Amino acid sequence: MTHEPTTETGSTSEDESWQLFRGDGQRRTPTIPAAPPWRRFASAGSDAPEAGSRYVIGREETEVVNAAIHLRRPLLVTGHPGTGKSSLAAAIAHELDLGPVLHWPVNSRSTLQDALYRYDAIGRLQESNLERGPAQPRPGVGSFLRLGPLGTAFAAQDRPRVLLVDELDKGDIDLPHDLLTVFEEGTFEIPELSRLPEEQAEVDVLTADPHRTAKVRRGMVRCTEFPLVVITSNGERDFPPAFRRRCLPLHLGDPDETRLKKILAGHLGPDALADAEDLVMAFLAQRAVGELATDQLLNAVFLRRGGARLDADGLLKTVLHRLNADG
Repeated sequence: MTHEPTTETGSTSEDESWQLFRGDGQRRTPTIPAAPPWRRFASAGSDAPEAGSRYVIGREETEVVNAAIHLRRPLLVTGHPGTGKSSLAAAIAHELDLGPVLHWPVNSRSTLQDALYRYDAIGRLQESNLERGPAQPRPGVGSFLRLGPLGTAFAAQDRPRVLLVDELDKGDIDLPHDLLTVFEEGTFEIPELSRLPEEQAEVDVLTADPHRTAKVRRGMVRCTEFPLVVITSNGERDFPPAFRRRCLPLHLGDPDETRLKKILAGHLGPDALADAEDLVMAFLAQRAVGELATDQLLNAVFLRRGGARLDADGLLKTVLHRLNADG
């Protein structure tokens, strides 16, 4: 693709108005266009779409989700990257009005302790060594203890929260067993609080929700409303039978042509389908021989609608790279 010459004022031809960066070293102050809907983040006064509001799922999958909600059993969600495993948690929280999703991204170093609570012993020690006047009371132990995403979900009192345990198969081999024990008991102890004297039997502790606290009595966090748990797995390893028995399995397959078009319309509007037919067909053809994610198709259609002067082949080479290593 070639560059058309610019004028002395730095204006561009209509065909190149989408090229914010041209690689010619000239400084400009272009208007940066709005990000795609799925790449907008909520802030005060923003018009970012609420997470989960555009989720597309089939009837069979919704039946499994509803069964998990009624039984209060964790959903064990599998599927290729980009099939919407993690987004399912946001969709449930959005439709049931259960507040922000409590997110626990698991990696090889994750422990159950990370999900339950963290205690800042060093911070408390430093605070105890500071000199304070009579009018400056020292913060209590609860100021140095914060519940993790699972601990916050267990501390919910009125309505259940949605907890996303993301990519559990990346964690330690014993992590599913540890998690299963807490799920079955519905309670856990915070020893740093249970050792406090009787006059400090009830302590307000920080939570995973910004600027919110929860009351913990005698160091025990007891679940009154079991959370709606979504556990995702990329299939990197199997889970023990005891763990799988207590979960409801849900496999999200690669969306077919009909569902892909619904996803495009949901994110970009029905008009997006008018000039996306060739991209959808090319995406399906390439996905048949190599792993692709749905958001790659969304990226291609969004670029075209934004004025990208690339034909279908150019768009596909830009965003439809295969995800598997041999691709």
